Amino acid sequence: MKSGFFLRAVRNGLFAFCLAGAVVPRHAQAEQQDRLVIFDDDGFALAQWMVLKAPHVKVLGFATVSGDFWQKEATAYALRGVEIANRPDVPVVAGATYPLLNTEKRTERWESLYGKLVWKGAWMKQWVEKTNQPLPPYHAANSVPDLPWGNPKTKAAPETAVSFMLRMVHQYPGQVSIIECGPMTNLALAQKLDPEFASLAKELVYMGGSLNPQQKLNTPAAAQFAREFGNSPRREFNIRFDPEAASIVMHAPWKKIVMVPADPSTETEMSEAFVKDITQSDTPVARIMRKSANNFPLWDEIAAAVWLDPSLIRTSTDVYVDVNKAFDAQYGDILSWSEGYQPRLDEQKEHVVLRVDVPRMKALIKDLIARP
Repeated sequence: MKSGFFLRAVRNGLFAFCLAGAVVPRHAQAEQQDRLVIFDDDGFALAQWMVLKAPHVKVLGFATVSGDFWQKEATAYALRGVEIANRPDVPVVAGATYPLLNTEKRTERWESLYGKLVWKGAWMKQWVEKTNQPLPPYHAANSVPDLPWGNPKTKAAPETAVSFMLRMVHQYPGQVSIIECGPMTNLALAQKLDPEFASLAKELVYMGGSLNPQQKLNTPAAAQFAREFGNSPRREFNIRFDPEAASIVMHAPWKKIVMVPADPSTETEMSEAFVKDITQSDTPVARIMRKSANNFPLWDEIAAAVWLDPSLIRTSTDVYVDVNKAFDAQYGDILSWSEGYQPRLDEQKEHVVLRVDVPRMKALIKDLIARP
């Protein structure tokens, strides 16, 4: 299955290169004042709707990848999410099903050597200890369970996520922002197929990694989510699921990288009170969100919010970042260096978000959800 994906990606990638010099249609030129963005994720929720509803933003497409869910399930969620937002003009493109190297069996072997992971995404069969959040059903990669929002009626675009992203950055050089809120498998494949990929994009904003998060809220959910970083402060799922892909992406020559680690999310929670406040309008998205008080931190929503409004960032730092790829106790953990201390093996400087203005972010979300 992996080899078939690569062959399709290569064929589509070559086709993308042929289109790179095509003339941009006149109507597209008129829209250049809008910010162009591709959103790549292992699911679909509030963060994607925020970007879809934002003014002066043109979402070129939603790409999907395996992580929290298998790619096919993530694709179904994205298709349904676009339907709920009544945006049939925005394509959904399916991406990689499996990480570059990591596997479920490899992860189980790692756990037998170094201890249990708190969260394993699509590979998760049971919680290690009692947890309030319901566990998604464990199933095969090609199976798609019924969605709580209803199943989509539309289909994904007949193009791989990798081919789509390559085609877009060639069509709009220096203009396409990429928001990554899942494992970086698609981005790594795109970079390997076309070494110009990262340099042609405008910027990369990603939710992933962890530096030194601290529990800030005194709630049962906050305490349970703190299990993930309590003993392993540099570990975070999006990076841990495909560490090799993350390292490839972090060494690519992006013009700008904004990292949103787990750290700022510890001041946020998708609580009943939060959801009640942001869903006072009567839009389709608000009606769906009223049923979404899952008490999760607002990981992806922070990434979307700081892309939409960078002034929401209260505390940040600039460091060089990479991922530990050695199959040891810190496999998949974040490595970081201040200026001058990096190994100088093409690590890229990243702008790391440490705290955000939570009340203003909440107001932004509320305003976006209220938009028709």
